[in-house]
Amino acid sequence: MELAYYSDYAVRLVNTEEPARGTDSLTTVESVRDLFGANAQAARRATDGDVTRFRSVRARLRAVFEAADDGDETLAVDLLNSLLLEFPVSPQISGHDTRAEDGTPDWHMHLADHPSNATAGYAAIAAMGLAFHLTSHGVDRLGLCEAAPCRNAYLDTSTNRSRRYCSDRCATRANVAAYRARKRLESERSEETRRTADTAQPSSPNTDR
Repeated sequence: MELAYYSDYAVRLVNTEEPARGTDSLTTVESVRDLFGANAQAARRATDGDVTRFRSVRARLRAVFEAADDGDETLAVDLLNSLLLEFPVSPQISGHDTRAEDGTPDWHMHLADHPSNATAGYAAIAAMGLAFHLTSHGVDRLGLCEAAPCRNAYLDTSTNRSRRYCSDRCATRANVAAYRARKRLESERSEETRRTADTAQPSSPNTDR
């Protein structure tokens, strides 16, 4: 499994909450386990106590995205380094998959965690994956959706660093809102121009008969 894969762990956790909308899907141990995806063995370690711990890590990961979104690279790196120090991992070479053509091991880097609980294991992988993405692609590749009030986290993998939204749905919604705002402004300007022309037009003089 490539290290880039692990960066999605951070995005999945951060996006369990939408502060501007007041929603939070991280409320049960089942919702914690769902975050692990296919890693069923790690998910089984989760207990009710991990709900609160996951929320704490989530707030710290969101702070990294917020700092990056604000252009504060140093703060983003400092916040991420604090997570890496608190939740370490052991990089290992793994070959549990094989190449289809010859059956030889498909060697790749794997992050082995040694957690005391499910939160520690997840946080270690999420932080390392996010650190890999940051150092490989730049701090400006960590973003928060501009389609208010969404503000979901995303990782920009576009070729021209142009991504601004977390999903196609938010991009469409933002584009529609921008189009309507432009049409409303054009209508207001047209109405103002008409009123100005009406005011400037001289009135016809009265003629005595």
